[in-house]
Amino acid sequence: MQVSTSAVRRSPSSLLPLREWARHLVGAALLLLVAGTSVAAAATSRIKDIADFEGVRSNMLVGYGLVVGLNGTGDSLRNALFTQESLVAMLERLGVSTRGTNLNTKNVAAVMVTATLPPFARQGSRIDVSVSALGDAKSLLGGTLLVTPLLGADGEAYAVAQGALSVGGFEAKGDAASVTRGVPTAARIPGGGLVEREVDFALDQLGQVRLALRNPDFTTAERIAAAINERLGAGSARASDPSTVILPVPRSYGGRVAQLLSEIEQLPVEPDTPARILIDERSGIIVMGENVRISQVAVAQANLTVRVTEEPQVSQPNPLGQGDTVAVPRTRIEVDDQSHRRMVALPPAATLKDLVDGLNALGVGPRDMIGIIQAIKAAGALQAEIEVM
Repeated sequence: MQVSTSAVRRSPSSLLPLREWARHLVGAALLLLVAGTSVAAAATSRIKDIADFEGVRSNMLVGYGLVVGLNGTGDSLRNALFTQESLVAMLERLGVSTRGTNLNTKNVAAVMVTATLPPFARQGSRIDVSVSALGDAKSLLGGTLLVTPLLGADGEAYAVAQGALSVGGFEAKGDAASVTRGVPTAARIPGGGLVEREVDFALDQLGQVRLALRNPDFTTAERIAAAINERLGAGSARASDPSTVILPVPRSYGGRVAQLLSEIEQLPVEPDTPARILIDERSGIIVMGENVRISQVAVAQANLTVRVTEEPQVSQPNPLGQGDTVAVPRTRIEVDDQSHRRMVALPPAATLKDLVDGLNALGVGPRDMIGIIQAIKAAGALQAEIEVM
């Protein structure tokens, strides 16, 4: 049995609408891809990376304690009287009286203990603590921190620290040489702090949320407010100043402020940065923002170098003649006026790349570049703020 091909084949004219439809579909997909790429390129940061929620903050803790178990590298009790007083008081609390005795141990060191109490830390949770020697101890290697209360700014104890120290540095000595790597008088105790008191903060009872920008800026604050309004509705948030965005808690999020914050902190925002140049005179570091602009200006840089070299030569008399051997001075003077370097002209509204390329073309180092940037600023051709660190 034969089947006619005319029943299964379509004419070229019948395939045209299908091809056109496929072409339009591919074009639409490309437009969506380009649009998505441009949006992703513009959204460079999340709100959680450029702003903090007021009230959701850490607290600093500090305490004074004793480290025991050192191998003769502790404080000298004659030089560190506070260590001796602390040791005597600790032994008295444990029922051992040492008043009036001459203590001469070097296995104890007085230390300062610091830690950071995270927001919403609950009783019984663990935190890391840092330990630093306070007296003339040589090393804290092998020591154990005794129970040390960690106090907040209000003088109340919020955590207690204790445990074996983890020291990253070490020191080795001999009769004629010594080696020290790292800082042997500083240590950490991972999870060595136990939270005993909570910081009361009723997050779900907040009537409004305030966002504090880490780098205050009017434009960035308005962009954050616009992103929140686009997510929650017009008029939900407003920027009150360059560093604060105020958001009243919507009724739909009553008692669910944590969910509101989790949705807000993921919103993408493109932060705006001012035109600024940071200069560190000590190390010669220069950091320029991308918004730095320079008016039309010409820059030239040259150093005059004079090099004097003495190459004395020995003059001897003829074998049959009379005379003495003398040294004849020969002086060679070289002058380098950097004549091979030329003046570089920067075009109007030159960008950061134009400035860097122009200065590199002159062979300018970081130290000379600092002076050139300050000279361009003094000439009124630099539209940026210079901050010297």
